[in-house]
Amino acid sequence: MKKNLFVDEKIESAAMENVLLQDTAVLKLDDLIEGKVLAIEKSAVYVDVAPFGTGIIYGVEFLQARDVIKKINVGDSVKAKVVEVENKNGYIEISLKEAKQAIVWSEAEDAIREKTLISLTVKEANKGGLVIDWQGIQGFLPASQLNAENYPKIDDGDKDKILKELKNLIGKNLSVTILSANSKEGKLIFTQKEASGEASPYTNSEYKKSANTSTKKYEVGETIEGTITGVVEFGVFMKLDDGAEGLIHISEISWSLIENPKSIYKIGERIKAKVIDTKEGKVSLSVKALTPNPWIEGANRYKKGDKISGVVIRFNKYGALVSVEEGVAGLMHISEFGSEENMKKALSLGKICHCFISAFDPKEERMTLSLKEIAK
Repeated sequence: MKKNLFVDEKIESAAMENVLLQDTAVLKLDDLIEGKVLAIEKSAVYVDVAPFGTGIIYGVEFLQARDVIKKINVGDSVKAKVVEVENKNGYIEISLKEAKQAIVWSEAEDAIREKTLISLTVKEANKGGLVIDWQGIQGFLPASQLNAENYPKIDDGDKDKILKELKNLIGKNLSVTILSANSKEGKLIFTQKEASGEASPYTNSEYKKSANTSTKKYEVGETIEGTITGVVEFGVFMKLDDGAEGLIHISEISWSLIENPKSIYKIGERIKAKVIDTKEGKVSLSVKALTPNPWIEGANRYKKGDKISGVVIRFNKYGALVSVEEGVAGLMHISEFGSEENMKKALSLGKICHCFISAFDPKEERMTLSLKEIAK
């Protein structure tokens, strides 16, 4: 990164003002912080994030926030999310895009509490319901949460006929409220029932039974069996034996990384799952909960400083994801390589990588890796 003496002087001055406070302040990964812009360069933005030090937006984070950066000036206050507590140059790596997403999820929680009415446009339809966007986040409106006016009135419950009716809603604006939001899993669920004050919109006896028994009968921790009625990009819908319907989110299918649920399940298949939540009139299920947690078992095998081997399974803006064993993967941060281009030259998808564990937290299901040897 090209040096700028004027910028360096401003950064050093800010750092000196912060140094006396750093002993009592603790900064963590994913923290939301606010600070004033110290300098804006062609490929980096420096932010005074007292009392922690100097933040920097560069690389992928800079490119993804270019439109926002064009609108800010030196001295402006910005909110950002910590993506690296301290990089090799001593800066705190921060992200404007990640901060925006975190703020949106926080606003979603507020909207749930206040039951805020929102008008949104239907983008897509599938056999389970409708896909709609809210502030850049893709959400889902289950067919079961549609009001009487929009619910597909198909007496025989034919999924193809239901889908045809749901597709008629694409492009239309619907008044909805947010039913649930889970930022960790990227789940945003909407409902029309609370927006209209209606009871269940089901029209035949089977679905009325489902509405009345969907969460009263089931207990968290219980193992149940059902039939798959829908497979979508974010998970699997499972019809239970009493007519109720539950959702297995993609993150609850397996401890391993799942790219597409359709590669694993088919409609009509019978499977078992464990009940993990019954709030807000929904049954949330998990298949992976039926098997031992590999992260907890890995606590006896993995320690900081251990040399291990794994397979590179994914590249993302943060670095390379390396599968150490089924269900356990570690992140090798992009700062190890300097750039995404160098990372892809050093590593290859599907190939074995020899590295060292720099951090392992089984409770948080988090592992970070390094090509450099780490002191135990």
